[in-house]
Amino acid sequence: MGPKYTILSDLGDEIPNVPSDSIISRTIFSDDQVKAVLFGFAPGQELSEHTASTAAVLYFVSGRAEMKLGTDLLAAQPGTYVHMEPHLSHSIKAETDTVMLLLLLRSD
Repeated sequence: MGPKYTILSDLGDEIPNVPSDSIISRTIFSDDQVKAVLFGFAPGQELSEHTASTAAVLYFVSGRAEMKLGTDLLAAQPGTYVHMEPHLSHSIKAETDTVMLLLLLRSD
């Protein structure tokens, strides 16, 4: 029996064209340790301020967005990586068509 793995050759291809005024999400992997969700944002769309009960990682695949992490307002672009501790308030607002990978890190 060979190794078990999930491979997606281009995360950007996993999110189809996002309709204007929309955000779409797609879970691409989930197990006991991690849940991986791809988000596609149309320009101007926003995930309002919220928290996660687990540590999380944001990775921006394409596009540009504004992030609020706690009280800090920061820019995101392709390649931006963010690790967040549990319960950190955060929000994301897309400036352009944006694809973002969210990893929710589940603790034992």
